[in-house]
Amino acid sequence: MSRPFKVLGIQQIAIGGPDKNRLQKLWVDMLGLEVTGNFRSERENVDEDICAMGKGAFKVEVDLMQPLDPEKKPAVHATPLNHVGLWIDDLPKAVEWLSANGVRFAPGGIRKGAAGYDITFLHPKSNDEFPIAGEGVLIELVQAPPEVIAALG
Repeated sequence: MSRPFKVLGIQQIAIGGPDKNRLQKLWVDMLGLEVTGNFRSERENVDEDICAMGKGAFKVEVDLMQPLDPEKKPAVHATPLNHVGLWIDDLPKAVEWLSANGVRFAPGGIRKGAAGYDITFLHPKSNDEFPIAGEGVLIELVQAPPEVIAALG
């Protein structure tokens, strides 16, 4: 099947829990990941620490997330592995092609993500209109910057 875009590699994984300090104990204190930033969003009900492992095009972001309000949605802590992010060489083309081929996207469209890249999410559940989805996994598509495209493309 011919597509107008390529998946270049894993950009991130996002891990949710009721208390991101407990997640930091493992990922930062024990495994040595570096905290490179923080992100808070009322709309997305998230307080996250952005961590990293690897370097350059092989750097993988690991987001440690807790909800701002555990009673609200989205419930970033309800699924411990919240989502997987994939580097995409041409995000607008990918969204157009995938949508035209029956892939369901989560609400919100293409927007700026926590790490500053353009992002969008594939919905974890299909429906009648869009019969293809993440089969229980939220998948984030991330616009790869030029240096990642050059290294992985």
